[in-house]
Amino acid sequence: MTLFQSIIIAIVEGLTEFLPVSSTGHMILASAAMGIHEDEFVKTFEVFIQLGAILAIALMYIKRFFRSLTIYYKLLAAFIPTAIVGLLAYDFIKGYLFNPVVVSVSLILGGIVLILIDKKVVSKKATHVDVEEISYKNAFFIGLFQCLSMVPGTSRAAATIIGGVFNGLDKKQATEFSFLLAVPTMMAAGGYDLFRSELVFTQAQIMMLAVGSGVAFIAAWIAVKLFLKYVSSHGFTAFGWYRIALGILFLIFMWGTDLG
Repeated sequence: MTLFQSIIIAIVEGLTEFLPVSSTGHMILASAAMGIHEDEFVKTFEVFIQLGAILAIALMYIKRFFRSLTIYYKLLAAFIPTAIVGLLAYDFIKGYLFNPVVVSVSLILGGIVLILIDKKVVSKKATHVDVEEISYKNAFFIGLFQCLSMVPGTSRAAATIIGGVFNGLDKKQATEFSFLLAVPTMMAAGGYDLFRSELVFTQAQIMMLAVGSGVAFIAAWIAVKLFLKYVSSHGFTAFGWYRIALGILFLIFMWGTDLG
């Protein structure tokens, strides 16, 4: 992977991490399109830049995290299912599911669900004034929805937003809870990935990690600001159609590559 390729991957990560389109899926597809060999450094790089993106959310919502302890308890309740399933299924997911075919199919199926959710559910009014008022039971169920995102291409953001809508939050609240839940989830997942990595980085690789993290941070900050404005007045249908189109395009691309 070159420095230019690492910047492209970081931009893709930052722009897609908190949108319901699957950042992991986009990175896998972007890597495949650029012919990047998925070696151990590339896998570590993808985890490292996710931490750069999550820093953007942590700083953006820093006042929310210092307002009260209640939000921490609700996020912990939502995080527990993901932690348990993630630890048990880590090797299987990394070994068998991280490939363009799984990603493409997941993008298409998730896109269909987003469109259906947008038409049938998102118009409902919230049963809570603030996300902190959500019950521990509902927070736990949002965490169960988040477990679905362990399949690459599903999207952690999409899974938790859909989970939030089904558990008493409106589309804006569900989006914000998804952002907040991303902090402990991604920090834990990223930290665990880095802990298992035994790489010794070269000077060039350290440069890629630093630049990539910075680029992902900036891209994520911009994407979240724009996404919040968009979702406040629009639904998720556009993201659903985008997922379907992208998934189909990459299936065609891979089919054509195999024939060639």
